[in-house]
Amino acid sequence: MKLKKEELKDFLDNKVELYNNPRFIESDPIQVPHQFSKKEDIEIIGFLTATIAWGNRKSIITNAKRMANLLDHSPFEFVMQHQDSDLEQLQSFVHRTFNDYDFIQFITSLRHIYITHNGLEAVFAKYAETNSLQNSIHKFKQHFFEIEHLERSKKHVSDPLKNSAAKRINMFLRWMIRNDNNGVDFGIWKSLSPRQLSCPLDVHSGNVARKLGLLKRKQNDGKALAELDKNLRKLDVNDPVKYDFALFGLGVFEGF
Repeated sequence: MKLKKEELKDFLDNKVELYNNPRFIESDPIQVPHQFSKKEDIEIIGFLTATIAWGNRKSIITNAKRMANLLDHSPFEFVMQHQDSDLEQLQSFVHRTFNDYDFIQFITSLRHIYITHNGLEAVFAKYAETNSLQNSIHKFKQHFFEIEHLERSKKHVSDPLKNSAAKRINMFLRWMIRNDNNGVDFGIWKSLSPRQLSCPLDVHSGNVARKLGLLKRKQNDGKALAELDKNLRKLDVNDPVKYDFALFGLGVFEGF
């Protein structure tokens, strides 16, 4: 499907309007952090939800809700105040290859991020570049695992500097930074701008982007993400990642 730039922008802007609204939440993992109101609770459960966001969407939502239950519906309080004995209640958790050992590691690493680095937002803001957070993701991973850690858990945080598209963490950053005024994305990280976001590139958004001529590269990797970002910024430099709603919606809901 070949459209001129203006036609493509109109087409995608209409799709953003269609999908970037509260109805989107009903079938999306973002519904889980929407159960919370405190900033730190939203960002912690949002990060954990995004971490397990691969595979069947229903099972992602079910397991993210289970995570919230296991953290006594107070994620920040649990992260900051848990004793070693409290971690025993996480031992039954599993989502695909993310298991209870990983869950416990993530809780321990999150506490380290809040105590040593002043929280999630502060880490990403510290290393942000004008139009990119990919270096921030790389540095975040380093800080997340600078304490004693399980080697196996490192695979659950992607590294864009190793050519990963880092789909899940880019999705999490969209949730935190982009304020859509429509009640979907939270926009609670005020120190960062939607201009800096990258599209959560997955099978659906990648396939649709290729059909629309926004992406030529075959693999959904870091290089593909850079290419897609560049083209989405041509459509809207201030909010390029709003088109994630259009690409994802076209792929998942319309079988485009």
